[in-house]
Amino acid sequence: MRVLLFGSSGFIGGHVRAALTADDRVGDLICPGRDRHDLIAGDVTELAELLRAERPDTVVSCVGALGGSGEDLVRANTLVAAKLLEAAAEAVPFARLVRLGSAGEYGVVPHGQAVGEDARTEPVGAYGVSHVAGTRLFTLSGLDAVSVRVFNPIGAGQPAENVLGRAAQRIREALADGSTEITLGPLGAYRDFVDVQDIASLLRAVVTEPRLRSRVYNAGSGRAVTVRAAVGLLAERAGWKGAVREAGTGPQRSAAVDWIQADISRARDELGWKPQHDLETSIANIWAGAPG
Repeated sequence: MRVLLFGSSGFIGGHVRAALTADDRVGDLICPGRDRHDLIAGDVTELAELLRAERPDTVVSCVGALGGSGEDLVRANTLVAAKLLEAAAEAVPFARLVRLGSAGEYGVVPHGQAVGEDARTEPVGAYGVSHVAGTRLFTLSGLDAVSVRVFNPIGAGQPAENVLGRAAQRIREALADGSTEITLGPLGAYRDFVDVQDIASLLRAVVTEPRLRSRVYNAGSGRAVTVRAAVGLLAERAGWKGAVREAGTGPQRSAAVDWIQADISRARDELGWKPQHDLETSIANIWAGAPG
């Protein structure tokens, strides 16, 4: 199997690269950097030329944006999907296309309910809209195109643009300067934190499955906990006993959503996949900064 992976230097993409490299079914793994082709800034003609030259069996995109203007989000999350479909239809119509979507596509979910892939998608902001549009393009394309909706990814290499990454950064700073208090945004919302290595294993299953039965899969843990509880576990792991103040507002992409939990039964039933890392292990990996 010949796989072309975009975004292999990112948080999720780096773990996907490791998972695919370790799989004997993947014979060739090509990971073009932005110097060869920038999926966000590049055009369809250049992308088609790359696909025609490499002739991949599968193209995986771990490229996207979490923040920025509405235009930035549409360019990174929607137009990338559109360009992949157009270029692949021209150059490698036989190839499977895999993109990362987001739990933000669902919008507000009733408290206590696990959300499945066939639930209504009613995103509450530009981020979710940009992703649901990309997923919709994939599902309507007529190609072998799949979106994996990622919930709240955590683990080794956690970036500071995610809440637990910010918390880890501020706790490290507090330990270094002797501070007894850190400040974060509101922490009362429930989130489904899923280890980045489990996301990578699901992507590997999607890549290597000969015939997929669905076009959308949830990548979550199947468990919702408050962000406050997760930050508490991180502080405990770090050995920091200071106070955590909550002030301001949360990220625009998810501030209106106070509960999200993935129904992961489709990936389990169709791909034999299930998460292997519990929350405590994932948080330990955030603090250690290395895979567990």
